[in-house]
Amino acid sequence: MEEDEPQDSGDPEFIKRQEQKRSELDEQLREYIAEWRLIRVQEAQELKKLKEKQAKRKVARANEEKATAEKKKQEEEKRIKEIEEMKIKEAEAKKQRLIDAEKKRQAMMQALKEQHKSKAPNFIIKRKALAAALSDAELERTKTKEQLEEEKKIALTVRMKPLKLDGLSVDKLKEKANELWEWIVRLETEKYDLEEREKRQEYDLKELKERQRQQLRHRALKKGLDPEALTGPHPPKIQLASKYERRVDTRSFDEKQQLFQGGLDMVEMETTEKVWRERMKEFMGRPRRKLPRWCGERPGKKAGDPDTPEGEEEGIRLGDDDVDEIVKEPAPLAEPEDEDLEEEEVEVDEEEEDDDDDDD
Repeated sequence: MEEDEPQDSGDPEFIKRQEQKRSELDEQLREYIAEWRLIRVQEAQELKKLKEKQAKRKVARANEEKATAEKKKQEEEKRIKEIEEMKIKEAEAKKQRLIDAEKKRQAMMQALKEQHKSKAPNFIIKRKALAAALSDAELERTKTKEQLEEEKKIALTVRMKPLKLDGLSVDKLKEKANELWEWIVRLETEKYDLEEREKRQEYDLKELKERQRQQLRHRALKKGLDPEALTGPHPPKIQLASKYERRVDTRSFDEKQQLFQGGLDMVEMETTEKVWRERMKEFMGRPRRKLPRWCGERPGKKAGDPDTPEGEEEGIRLGDDDVDEIVKEPAPLAEPEDEDLEEEEVEVDEEEEDDDDDDD
């Protein structure tokens, strides 16, 4: 096999066939490249034509839109102009109607007033003659807001006279301008003065209201009420019961009112006195210990005192009359005497001895 390969590589026919195949492939490649280039040129030309066509369409569309917008603008201006002209005509017609109606009303009112003056006093009020009986102020109050606005506009048209500047020289125009300027300055000065006066009056009113509020606060504090009790639009409420009460109060208004007029103090005083009486009676009716005898004689016995009987009760109870006497006339505290102190000492000693015996 190694010997056949050099023979094939050196074969001229084989080399010729290889070169022929190579040349055929090169020719096919050249044709393919040339065809591809031709197709690319055609595509570029078509794309260029399409872009030019698109640009022309854009320009045509822009021109059409511009023409349409211009046409719409002209139509809108025409429509607005027609509406404004119609509004002006309607306003002029309405103004003329109002002027005519005002003239008729003034003539009618004048005629009614003259008729009312010429007539004798009659106590029968007719419906038609009711307007004549009203004064000018009452008639003004009966007008509606729309009528007042229209009358104001009519009065302004009458008062605001148009300037006649035709045929005036330069000097006359300057004089007229200076006159108008001075008039404007005077009006602005009056306006400023009135505004400052209004501000001062508002400040004075606020100050007076604050003073009144402070006086009412002091008055409420003197009466023991809440500081803001008298500053409100309504008088202060009367407190008839505690706000912490949770039970239903069935007392009448008079009973509740008496609680805050000193009745509660009296009730508490009576209750306290009654409790004190009961406690005093219970204390005075307590059982008392009988003093023991000592050498046939009770300790602390003074000369001339009777002996304690054997059958005496252990406790002495007092009645209600005795308690009342003790309550009404309490005994004055006297200075302790030496003998009394000795008796107390004896009693204490005997009690201590009894306690010692019990312990034994």
